[in-house]
Amino acid sequence: MNSEGAQAILVIVADDQRLVRESIAALLDLQEGIEVVGTAADGREAVDVAVETEADVVLMDVRMPGTDGIAATRLLRERRPDCLVVMLTTFDDRDSIVEAMRAGARGYLLKDRPSKDLADAIRTACTGVVQFDPAAAASLTAALGPAQPEPERPPLSDREIEVLRLLGAGATNKEIAARLYLSEGTVKNHVSRILARLGLRDRTQAAIYARDRGLR
Repeated sequence: MNSEGAQAILVIVADDQRLVRESIAALLDLQEGIEVVGTAADGREAVDVAVETEADVVLMDVRMPGTDGIAATRLLRERRPDCLVVMLTTFDDRDSIVEAMRAGARGYLLKDRPSKDLADAIRTACTGVVQFDPAAAASLTAALGPAQPEPERPPLSDREIEVLRLLGAGATNKEIAARLYLSEGTVKNHVSRILARLGLRDRTQAAIYARDRGLR
């Protein structure tokens, strides 16, 4: 159901349960702007199909026999770094979430989402926004939260707080630049300074930091 002239997002569904992957694939194929170009029963097959079809996004189950979803995400980052991975699973344990993010996944969703929500998540991932199911986000926040009181950090400027607030709302650099009337290069510099001053690893941690402190 793609609009005439619009370029569809090419998607692969990887899940070791045949009924699950075929059902998800069939439902996604009905969504506007989404085209399922392949399915895979394990992580290794998902990587091979992604390379063969030049897919844009892989919906990847976490636990599969042989090469699991996390190992497959690492392999895909090596072979097709432009192909995005969104984890789609029934497991929301913090170890799986953290390892998936470290492997390069651009989202972590649970399988109980409606197909329209999955399609929206795929579109959003393609804009550069990392997404989490609420239950997964809670687990990740607990995993990344400090075990000890936070060390004192250099204060942020008013502009950096504005940028951090928009990061917490899931905005991309382009969206932040438009909202604050800045160039994207200036926004990238602000984001780099925010990460350095707060001792954070990436914009995902910055977004969680902002949400935890009500900066939305």
